[in-house]
Amino acid sequence: MYKFQFFHDTYLIISTYVGEGGTNLPTKEAKLNAIFMREGVPFWVAASGYVILGLIAIGVIPMLFSALKWYHVLVCYVVAPLLGFCNAYGAGLTDWNCAATYGKLGLFIFSAWVGSNGGVIAGLASCGVMMSIVATAADLMQDLKTGHLTGSSPLSMFISQILGTALGCIIAPLTFWMFWNAFDIGDPDGQYSAPYAVIYREMAIIGVEGFSALPSYCLDLCYGFFSLALLLNVVRDVVPSKISGLIPIPMAMAIPFYIGAYFTIDMFIGSLIVYVWERRNKIDADMYAAAMASGLISGDGVWTIPSAVLSLCNVNPPICMSFAST
Repeated sequence: MYKFQFFHDTYLIISTYVGEGGTNLPTKEAKLNAIFMREGVPFWVAASGYVILGLIAIGVIPMLFSALKWYHVLVCYVVAPLLGFCNAYGAGLTDWNCAATYGKLGLFIFSAWVGSNGGVIAGLASCGVMMSIVATAADLMQDLKTGHLTGSSPLSMFISQILGTALGCIIAPLTFWMFWNAFDIGDPDGQYSAPYAVIYREMAIIGVEGFSALPSYCLDLCYGFFSLALLLNVVRDVVPSKISGLIPIPMAMAIPFYIGAYFTIDMFIGSLIVYVWERRNKIDADMYAAAMASGLISGDGVWTIPSAVLSLCNVNPPICMSFAST
């Protein structure tokens, strides 16, 4: 049953669908809900697929990483759905995928569990397993929400996800092979220093050896900079907007320490574009700056593929920028 609401002094007319129990839903939302709930994936299909993939992982992963036993992988697959639900729920509320956080939790636990006899490799492998499962839960939830907003069939989306995953199993190793042969991956002084690889390895070592593996005064520095970052964030939220714009953002300051100093060039150019844009048209800048930044970041990422192809063909760039120690 439908009812219409008319608002005086305006031309706005809202059509509302009255569902079961007297629940009022706008007509468009009711139609989207009907389309989304009309068809779906049966629970037994999802559960069977998860169990089959889990059995395959229990048999294959210990063959690839001997330090990680079959019961370690079994524990990962038993615990991961609970963490995946929490991650999907949190991502739906905040648009923030915290799969890396749950992966670090597994890294510390399994590194300490296995101990000094292969604990680093076992921690890193289990972290990869848990991150893959937990991240997929949030990504699938976001994709299905997008399908709900666009009136797409959830069953068609699920089949497309399966096809995309199958293609990823082929494209991802080929891309990794191309990068591995085209660039010096892991070189501390190179463009692709892989800083997170070093960070996760060090965390796995801490999981095995404890805090005694850290350098001297490392924890003191961590406590100090954590307190400073917390203080800066609190001050930015308290002071007026004119003053908060002059206070640096701790997260932005931390990024170059992870990926290298070259990243500051991109940040400076982007900040300069936004600064000029806000001075010329603040309304458009507030609406489209984030979208433009996303496009620039994606374009920079896409360019790495032709860059790798050119490197494989021994084509050198006409000009390059490097940072040298003084």
